[in-house]
Amino acid sequence: MIEKEDAKKVIEVIGNNLIGVSHDSNSFQKLPDSFWGYFARGHDKKGTFGVIVTYSEEGKDVDELMKMYEKWAMQNKPQAEKST
Repeated sequence: MIEKEDAKKVIEVIGNNLIGVSHDSNSFQKLPDSFWGYFARGHDKKGTFGVIVTYSEEGKDVDELMKMYEKWAMQNKPQAEKST
């Protein structure tokens, strides 16, 4: 399980990264108006993390993306975690 301080550091890095993205309009230049996403990946001494931010004028797009991710995560969990 991730330690409290490690989780805090991960969220801090993600937040700072997204603030930088939000200040640069080029981050959004080639994205369609109705649906866009942003993916970032990072790491520290203990592990790796990723964040996906998505927006859609159609709520079902976001729901479908979450379902796809949940399915992928369940299929790719180590065996020990699946049984708990």
